[in-house]
Amino acid sequence: MRVYGVTGWKNAGKTGLMERLVTELTGRGFTVSTVKHAHHSVDVDQPGTDSHRHRVAGASEVLLASGQRIALMQELRGAPEPPLSELLARLSPVDLVLVEGFKRENHPKIEAFRAEAGNALMAPKNSTIRAVASDTTLELDRPVLDLNDTAGIAGFILKEVGL
Repeated sequence: MRVYGVTGWKNAGKTGLMERLVTELTGRGFTVSTVKHAHHSVDVDQPGTDSHRHRVAGASEVLLASGQRIALMQELRGAPEPPLSELLARLSPVDLVLVEGFKRENHPKIEAFRAEAGNALMAPKNSTIRAVASDTTLELDRPVLDLNDTAGIAGFILKEVGL
C-alpha cells in the first residue's frame, strides 16, 4: 500500500484537506483508507452501550459489527501506543492510505498551513514534508500548493506515490 501524510499544527486545515482529498481521490476511482492520530484521549464508544460495558468489564478487544460497519476497539491498558507501521499493517489493502498527523514518522507528507493560525512552518525542519499546501504565498525549497486546490494537491500526491 502507498502511504502519504497530511501534517500541520492545530487549525492549519489538516482535517478539511483530508476530507476533500478522500472525496477527490475516491471520485477518481482510487480506494482510500485513512489513519488519524489524536493527541488527546479519544473514545469512539459511548457509556451505556453494550460494547462499552464489555470494555469497562476488562475486554482487551471488542469487535462491534452491524450491517453498515465494523469497529474493532482495542484497549492498550498501559501498553505503549503502536507505531504507525503496526497500525498500517492492520488495514485491508487499498490504493492509498492517507495519514493525518504522525508528523515525526518517516512517510512522505504535505504540510497544511494557514497564515491566520499563527504557527511556524514545520517544513524547513522536516525533510519528510515534500510540499506545503498554503493559503498564502511562501518562499520554500519545495513546492507550495494552494490549500484550496484539492485537485492539484491530489494530483501532486498521486504523482509522488506513483499512481
